[in-house]
Amino acid sequence: MNFPSALKYTKDHEWVLVDGDTATIGITDFAQHELGDIVYIDINTIGEEVAKEAIFGTVEAVKTVSDLFMPVSGEVLEMNKALDANPELVNSDPFGEGWMVKISIKNAAELDELLSAESYKELVGA
Repeated sequence: MNFPSALKYTKDHEWVLVDGDTATIGITDFAQHELGDIVYIDINTIGEEVAKEAIFGTVEAVKTVSDLFMPVSGEVLEMNKALDANPELVNSDPFGEGWMVKISIKNAAELDELLSAESYKELVGA
C-alpha cells in the first residue's frame, strides 16, 4: 500500500495535497482497497463552502456507498471530471488521476490537525 509523505491525511481516509491556498483532495489507497471496485462518484458541492468534516460527496463501490468528508473548511472549486466516465481511476491511481476535488482553503490552521503519512500508517495498521 502507498502512503505518499508529501500528503496530509484524515482519520476518515481522505488525503490532502496543499498548493498555496488550494488543496486537492481524494481518498487513500487504503480506503479504495477497503471499498473494492468503485463504480460511481457523486459530488454536487461545486461552488459551495463546505465545513471541515462535513460531507462533500459520496463514493459508490460494488458493495457499499461511503460518504466523503471534507478534511479542511473551504470552497469546492472543481471536481475531477474524468471520474464521471472512469470512476475506477480512484482504484488504479488514488493519489494521481483519481483525485476528487480541488478546494480553496478557508482556514489554513486546520491543516495542522491532519495526520502525517507515518501517523496515518499507524492508524490503519500498515
